[in-house]
Amino acid sequence: MEPTPIPRVKVCCIQSVAEARAAVAAGAAALGLVSDMPSGPGVIPEDRIAAIAAAVPPPVAPFLLTCGQDVPSLAAQQRRVRVGTLQLCDRLPAGAHAELRAALPGVRLVQVVHVTGPESVAEAQEVASHVDAVLLDSGDPALPVKQLGGTGRRHDWALSRRIREALDVPVFLAGGLTSDNVAEAIAAVGPFALDVCGGVRRSGALDEARLRAFFRAVGSATS
Repeated sequence: MEPTPIPRVKVCCIQSVAEARAAVAAGAAALGLVSDMPSGPGVIPEDRIAAIAAAVPPPVAPFLLTCGQDVPSLAAQQRRVRVGTLQLCDRLPAGAHAELRAALPGVRLVQVVHVTGPESVAEAQEVASHVDAVLLDSGDPALPVKQLGGTGRRHDWALSRRIREALDVPVFLAGGLTSDNVAEAIAAVGPFALDVCGGVRRSGALDEARLRAFFRAVGSATS
């Protein structure tokens, strides 16, 4: 895809309806709601995910972050929380995306690709035709305890740019974004959307000063 002049912002690791409302008021186009993960921050129970998702006003999109890899479990989880977008944080076996679309018509699929090296370019290209968007993050699914997001690390943005240029679907950029580096990220990658968690939080809670600073930095970079 061509670079996006004004990227959207997804605020991830939302913990409550109050945090969701604060993120929406700041200008978030999407919110990330984290279900059980092998590691990382922001996990909340499914009943709270469902309550937050129900309170999010359109057109803001709530995303369910899930580490599930088999279609029946993923479909059952989506039906419990009723979130319209699944963010698939781990790799799925061949054919699973098509099965998931058949099981959940109308639900959008966003596949996370953890940018660990040049091999991630081919991985993103292979999966892109099966999903609605690709999200580039800085985890490592190959570790004994998988890292599937929320590391606070920045990866190689030159690889992220190569992926964005190679794909025909929107690319979200995550991984260590803050108000201090987001302008550089936009210039380096040109993503469709930015995904921020730790960069707008303090002591486990959404920090409205950091949130405002992040949106100001995005606005300054794209004005």
